[in-house]
Amino acid sequence: MDIGTISMIVVLGMIVLLAIGMPLGFASAVLALLVLVLKFEPTVLTAPWTIGEGMLTGRPGTGPLYLLTQKIFDLMTEYVLISVPLFIFMAALLERSGIAKEMYNALDFWLARVRGGVAIVTSLMAVIMAAMSGIIGGEVVLLGLIALPQMLRLGYNQNLAIGTICASGSLGTMIPPSIVLIIYGLITETSIKALFTGAFVPGFMLASMIIIYILIRVNLDHSQAPLPGNPPDGGISEVGISTAPKLVFSALWAAFIVMLLTLLVGWIFAVSIPTLGEVVAGRPKTVVFGFIITGVLFLMSRSGKGQAFLAFLSVIGAGFAALLLARVLFFTIFGQNILEEGEDPIVMGMPHHIPYIAMGVAIGLALAFGLFGAKRTAIGWEHGKGLVPPITVIGVVLGSIYGGITGITEAAGMGAFAVLVIAALRGEASVGLLWDAMMRTLKSTGTIIWVTIGAAALAGAYTLAGGPNYIANLIVGSEMPTMLVLLTMMAILLFMGAFMDWVGIVLLIIPVFLPIVKRLPIEEIGLIGTLDPKHVSIWFGVLFCMNMQVSFLSPPFGPAAFYLKSVAPPHITLVDIFKGFLPFIGVQLLALSVLLIWPNIVTLLL
Repeated sequence: MDIGTISMIVVLGMIVLLAIGMPLGFASAVLALLVLVLKFEPTVLTAPWTIGEGMLTGRPGTGPLYLLTQKIFDLMTEYVLISVPLFIFMAALLERSGIAKEMYNALDFWLARVRGGVAIVTSLMAVIMAAMSGIIGGEVVLLGLIALPQMLRLGYNQNLAIGTICASGSLGTMIPPSIVLIIYGLITETSIKALFTGAFVPGFMLASMIIIYILIRVNLDHSQAPLPGNPPDGGISEVGISTAPKLVFSALWAAFIVMLLTLLVGWIFAVSIPTLGEVVAGRPKTVVFGFIITGVLFLMSRSGKGQAFLAFLSVIGAGFAALLLARVLFFTIFGQNILEEGEDPIVMGMPHHIPYIAMGVAIGLALAFGLFGAKRTAIGWEHGKGLVPPITVIGVVLGSIYGGITGITEAAGMGAFAVLVIAALRGEASVGLLWDAMMRTLKSTGTIIWVTIGAAALAGAYTLAGGPNYIANLIVGSEMPTMLVLLTMMAILLFMGAFMDWVGIVLLIIPVFLPIVKRLPIEEIGLIGTLDPKHVSIWFGVLFCMNMQVSFLSPPFGPAAFYLKSVAPPHITLVDIFKGFLPFIGVQLLALSVLLIWPNIVTLLL
């Protein structure tokens, strides 16, 4: 049978099987067998008495069926796949411990006087939790339990509260360590570390867009988020606002403004200011990021709470630098950083790093106890210590990956162990906590694995039948403009995301779409800048994750709605939840458009 007819049968078969309630993993496996039979041995259906004589069944251990089983076996024995249950286990522990509640209370204190502060706290908490575990469902449920009652009690608009929780709770798709990126990297053989790096800026861009939308919405209509009557001061008024931090951070920001202007002058007029221009021109990203960060620090230093929070961050920075110093001293004393020929140096672990790290400790302590003062630092620590466990877990997971200490799998294990240790130190670890976390991990992992097996079988069978080449020739041969091809793919992914789980989509659709994207003219991808051919897989992976971000909210089967409904008050219906989503879907589509128009945003940190 020709591949065009088989393709139509697969599409119609998938619709019918899912419509009658068959799980995606089993539906995909059934269709995989059907594709093999129709392509390689249709006599199994028309003349079943000939089984054992065709290409498919004639010689066990060879042929298409053997190739398919080998593909599935290779996928299921990938070492990186072990990180999936470890990240799920970490998320389950976080959900059942009090770590998230304390983090929420700490953030709520710092933003209590801001209109829409609770909604912003909810978004920030979602970002932090996404950076800790990369799980989506648990975030939405946890935010629904903690933040939804608080926002409704304070008189926040119900649609705003619902949309904030679900849109922010879905950020685990984009922000590393995202499980979606891990599975995408396994299927496409793309560096998972590179995918994580590429997703950083788009992920935080989307989070920033959500927060900006909230701020605009609540300031245009104050009834959307009334200010609390008398939020706690926490002793900030007693220490007041110090002039010294404002002067220091003003000077820092002014220095980066000068460097940014120098960079712009050199870029616009193609000239270089001696010395300074040469230095700045070689580090444009450092200048831009430095300008943004020092600008934020300057704004924070202008308020009492901001100064207290900066004092808290100074203590955290000094503590982190002290740990790095202890690490490099241990390596140096025991000779573990003596390199042999061909070995790469240890990141921040060589003897020549000691003075720089020690300087970091000294600067952190000087800022905390000198510039800000001991009393202000003590107040900052008292109200910020709830953020220490999450920051520790993020440091363990992402720090070990980007510090070159471990791979993705080991980092997931270290993160899960770190959460368990923190829970034990807080007196929350128990047999019941572990049992609940392990049961949830078993159920979630089992679902992902069965879908992975079934979808990998269907994708492999369709590939053996020549499906990807057929689709690629069909699209490329139609002479559609590159942007129209990409928009068509996005529309298909959005449509499928409304009805199918992301695991099935990444295993079924990405092996078909990615080869097509790689065949498109590289200079026609995007409207601003030109993407490097070696980054196409990374860009498309981040673009796919952004698309799946929308699918988590898309009616009629957006999973975020059902997660929230499971913990929402009875008067909030599914219709209410989907109504609350709509503006936030618009924000997500805007972020998706940015990735399509300016693909190089993915490569800013690569």
